[in-house]
Amino acid sequence: MTAARIDMNPPTDPQGVTGHLATWIAELDYDDIPEVVRERARYLLLDGLVCALVGARLPWSARAVEAVLRLEGAGEVPVLGWGITTSGPAACLLNGTFIQGFELDDYHVRAPLHSNSLVVPSAVSTLAALDHAVPGRDLLTALIAGYEVGPRVGLALHGAEMLSRGWHSGAVFGTHASAATSAWLRRLDPARVEDALGLAGTQSAGLMAAQYEAMSKRMHHGFSARNGLYAAALAEAGYTGIKRVYEREYGGFLTTFGEGHDPRADLITSGLGEDWVLMDTGVKAYAAMAATHAPIDCALAARARGITAADIESLAVEVSHAAYHHGWWQPEAPLETIGAQMNIGYTVAVALLDGQVLAEQFTRDRISATDVWSLLGRIEVHHCPDFDSPSDRFRTRMRLGLRGGEAVEIEVDGPLGGPTRPLPNAEVVTKARRLAESIDIADRWERIEHLVLDLDALPDAFVLVDELAPGVPALPITL
Repeated sequence: MTAARIDMNPPTDPQGVTGHLATWIAELDYDDIPEVVRERARYLLLDGLVCALVGARLPWSARAVEAVLRLEGAGEVPVLGWGITTSGPAACLLNGTFIQGFELDDYHVRAPLHSNSLVVPSAVSTLAALDHAVPGRDLLTALIAGYEVGPRVGLALHGAEMLSRGWHSGAVFGTHASAATSAWLRRLDPARVEDALGLAGTQSAGLMAAQYEAMSKRMHHGFSARNGLYAAALAEAGYTGIKRVYEREYGGFLTTFGEGHDPRADLITSGLGEDWVLMDTGVKAYAAMAATHAPIDCALAARARGITAADIESLAVEVSHAAYHHGWWQPEAPLETIGAQMNIGYTVAVALLDGQVLAEQFTRDRISATDVWSLLGRIEVHHCPDFDSPSDRFRTRMRLGLRGGEAVEIEVDGPLGGPTRPLPNAEVVTKARRLAESIDIADRWERIEHLVLDLDALPDAFVLVDELAPGVPALPITL
């Protein structure tokens, strides 16, 4: 059993949604969590950590490190993959930015956010601030609190509707995930967790127009991780936050972000502790935005049938409203790496041409290649209203018009790595090892993998952080 908190002061309204959630976070115990959930969380963590190390030395990550350290200076919290330290908030911001650095990290299917880029940085910075060792099973419990809270807040705002409206959904929901993880590690009572959630909600933000060319898209979840860390630390110090933040009619989190879209606060706590929504977290098979993955699968299926770019006269992709707005605009040269990774047309083109959508497909030379732009000119993407229900949001149909008049139709009910075709744990390990090899840290990764998969037995979780902290090489490609 985890250690009990000294005081358990109640939230403002224990029966309300905010109070219920705050109490659940404060009282969550390792033994309350089914082993199948703990197991999946360990593999999700493994995926997030390799994304952090691969993302640490990307060109835009290096630019972020330079700028943030110039502002924040020295501290005691590791900047993962760099062998340097800085302040807790700065490390939280940078480590979250690394995990989101190359569109390889997890995504939640029903409430779009990238949990690892929120909860892992929050945990690392919180662990460094504590004056005692934290066992691995406690770290896992705190991470699960965040993995669970972020999507639940997103579900209350109807998940992908936030993307359709132009919000970067994960950055909006993400402060709550980070705050939950940090609050649990700080052993806050329900009253202080309520303050942390209120402080998290008032710091939520993120504009999806960052996807076209801005480096800042990579940093959005890092901002939210940092803000959630601040929320929990301020609450611990007795600095109060918005009470009943999910129920407030004027200026509350749901009424403000969900204005005109009928948010449902009850979805935050429905089935809490029984229906583990973290199990709907997807693990990416491709280095691109999640809504591009089912179209990529359609393109790879066409390629497997022997269809080549030269055979294609026209190609139409049909997707949901959220996927359409999030992943389609007519690309124009020059296209930045972030824009290529977010664009359904580009990712479909390179999938058909190259048979993969990994780091090599997003170099400057590949993005500007003539064969890519020739095929892009024949690709269109359309909104299909039949795919707008939450259960079909990732369903995709591809219609190919081939030279000679033949028409081919390919449809998938969701992407590889999503809930209809989840990556088994063994394949998550394979993905992580491949990425570790790509930056030449295979031996070190073997130690990290062992620590993560045996996390529950680790006496001091900071041993894992110590393995993640030293510098890593950059990806050996030109971006």
